[in-house]
Amino acid sequence: MSIWTEISPTPFRVEYADAAGVPTRTLRAGDPTAQAVVFLHGTSGHLEAFARNITAHAAYDLHAIDMLGHGYTGKPDKPYEIADYVAHLLDYLDAVGVDSVHIVGESLGGWVGARAAIDHPERVRSLQLLCSGGTVANPEIMERIRTSTKQAVTSDDIELTRKRMRLLMADDASATEELVEIRHAIYHTPEFVAGVDNLLSLQDMERRRRNLLRPEHLAQITQPTLVVWGRQNPFGDTPEATALHEAIPGSRLELFDKCGHWPQHEQAERYNALSLEFIGKAAG
Repeated sequence: MSIWTEISPTPFRVEYADAAGVPTRTLRAGDPTAQAVVFLHGTSGHLEAFARNITAHAAYDLHAIDMLGHGYTGKPDKPYEIADYVAHLLDYLDAVGVDSVHIVGESLGGWVGARAAIDHPERVRSLQLLCSGGTVANPEIMERIRTSTKQAVTSDDIELTRKRMRLLMADDASATEELVEIRHAIYHTPEFVAGVDNLLSLQDMERRRRNLLRPEHLAQITQPTLVVWGRQNPFGDTPEATALHEAIPGSRLELFDKCGHWPQHEQAERYNALSLEFIGKAAG
């Protein structure tokens, strides 16, 4: 089944919003009169990472975006730091008229969402951190992300993109050929190739360290927060998830077995039920 036929039971549209001059690809679905939910993907990702979650969340005003420098969104020529991603997110919300939002952030998206919740609490209703980045600086993992991404982008060999996608999953089969082909096409647009070092800039140790979310930062999060982690996450062991959960007052931790770095995709049915329960409580 195609990701687009998975979404098709729900009316949706893919369009571009002008986020303070940055054309931003967005998939919008659901009830525009309801509270808003925004899906934020990980490093070198794109909105299709949430294809299995759109229909389940259609009771809300749903937004899945390509973040700054990613997917088919505009790519200003500078190294991106977390403040840049947060500013772009807020510019997007302003452009589409959303005052506050439930943030679902996977990997880099969780890092951005957490920083937005800390610095702009009035804009964030609740926070979901799915295998979230931003709390540690592990040189081995940083190099794995940098090398696997650059190899896939600089070579036409789709097998390198396939390996990059499979790196995210506990089961290789979860990296469907459709997702591989979508990512390969994005990776090989001239704009993406030219800007890949900008979106990998947080794999530089000095830049990463000054952007880290430290326990004293996480302690400032007051919004309801759900931490979801795959026990086979290749980019962070479960003690990292536990530390994240313990640093955020009142947060909830859910560990998924047989799951890597994309819990929303690999175990979509379980994740969707958990997410809807959590957002429903947060929404009051």
